[in-house]
Amino acid sequence: MRKTKKTLKLLLVSFLALSLLLVGCSNNNEAGGDAGSPSEGDSKKDTLVFGRGGDSTSLDPISTTEGETFKVTKNIFETLIEYGDQDTTLHPGLAEEWTTEDGLTYTFKLRQGVKFHDGTDFNSEAVVFNFERWMNGNADDFPYYSMFGGYKGEEGHVIKEVKAVDEHTVQFVLNRQQAPFLKNLAMSPFGIASPAAIEKHGDKFRENPVGTGPFKFVEWKPNDRIVIEKFEDYWMEGYPKLNKVIFRAIPENSARLNALVNGEIDLMDGVNNSDEATITGNDNLQVFQRPSMNVGYLGFATNRAPFDNKLVRQALNHAIDKEAIIESFYGGQAEPAKNAMPPSIEGYNDDIEAYPYDLEKAKELLAEAGHPDGFKMDLWAMPVPRPYMPEGMKVAEVIQESFRKIGVEAEIQSVDWATYLDKASKGEFDAFMLGWTGDNGDADNFLYTLLDKDSIGSNNYSQFSNDELHDVLIEAQTEPEQEKRNELYKKAQEIIHDEAPWVPLVHSTPLLAGGKDLENFLAHPTGSDTLTKVEFK
Repeated sequence: MRKTKKTLKLLLVSFLALSLLLVGCSNNNEAGGDAGSPSEGDSKKDTLVFGRGGDSTSLDPISTTEGETFKVTKNIFETLIEYGDQDTTLHPGLAEEWTTEDGLTYTFKLRQGVKFHDGTDFNSEAVVFNFERWMNGNADDFPYYSMFGGYKGEEGHVIKEVKAVDEHTVQFVLNRQQAPFLKNLAMSPFGIASPAAIEKHGDKFRENPVGTGPFKFVEWKPNDRIVIEKFEDYWMEGYPKLNKVIFRAIPENSARLNALVNGEIDLMDGVNNSDEATITGNDNLQVFQRPSMNVGYLGFATNRAPFDNKLVRQALNHAIDKEAIIESFYGGQAEPAKNAMPPSIEGYNDDIEAYPYDLEKAKELLAEAGHPDGFKMDLWAMPVPRPYMPEGMKVAEVIQESFRKIGVEAEIQSVDWATYLDKASKGEFDAFMLGWTGDNGDADNFLYTLLDKDSIGSNNYSQFSNDELHDVLIEAQTEPEQEKRNELYKKAQEIIHDEAPWVPLVHSTPLLAGGKDLENFLAHPTGSDTLTKVEFK
């Protein structure tokens, strides 16, 4: 009997040891909590939870210019050319090299051995398919429209033809030279998608994205989360480092920070500047600065009264105290804007004198415009925090009070983010708060994209049309010498300043925050962050 008990004890000890070993071997966080924390301390986290201010409006990048979409799609799709880690210099992407002799014909050698997430091959025919889809676009493809002068057959269209020379060589023939052509190709909207997936899903492709990127799409729960996971057949050996990324929509900046402090998320954008000291004082957290390349603005519907009168628009420019807004809501991490593009962009016109904060001058201009007693208007405030506008409703209240002092009664309105963008793009708002984070580091991406008459219906939400400005911007697009382009863009800014379709408010330095164990996260100035090399210590 004693021998039997001893044997049972040995069996029990062996069983427990084996169980502990199996638990240790299987201890990864794949089925764990949101923040990817392992259940035991020995395993490395491999799930990143990224808290952001709003949900994406689409996962087909060509169908929007909205930054929350690009945060996700940048990691699902890849472009022919990629930007640098924290700038807009040009580097190989799906194209390993490219050449041009005359600025009208570009030849791209494509990367070989690349697969789409559905297992189909990336090749020159796939590139042609995507550009044909975009060139023959519709109302949903406005990034293409505004970057390449319209669709196929229209007078201003830049691209004449895209053709497959062989399986791994593609050639672009242009109708006219376009100085920022290569930089445009690197923009997030022009991620190459699987032709098979587009044909399979049709209009539902925006909910079923398939690219060649480091992560593949898993699920989308609207206004809650989007999940992407490691693509095992990714062409870059050893990457991505993470197994999974979860993008969580948490609208309030303070709530997002609480989630970070509590370990519910690993990374957040939209940090209130007033919270920076709290983060730096927490040994478990770190702050990331996004290189500034943006503008926050108040736009006017220039095609409707009274905003069709330049004097009214100039008066409202004089009525806003930008310094006070920056002091109250940006914690010194912003500078007042006087132009529609930031000083970091080549061709910026620093000789332009800003509209001073001058209420008496504002009243004089209103009287001259035929509104001595002011008028009533709607002021639309952004419902979500953005890098250039962290607290839209509070900024709107400050503007409302400023306008009241010159007799203008502004009623603040708001609506959900997707509806806000849709209505603004159709010119349905009297005045609206918005902004822009540059896509490619070129002046064209601000001035032509946001304020040229070609962009009405896409990104020119002010419906602003000026023939003189259009001629200058088209000339700047086709001018190959950068110094001459710079002079043209300076002239364009003079026209915009005088016409005042906006009140340019701020250029901000956006802040993000994450756990101290987060490594190799590099915030990109475009706002589209590549997570390929991100990992946890």
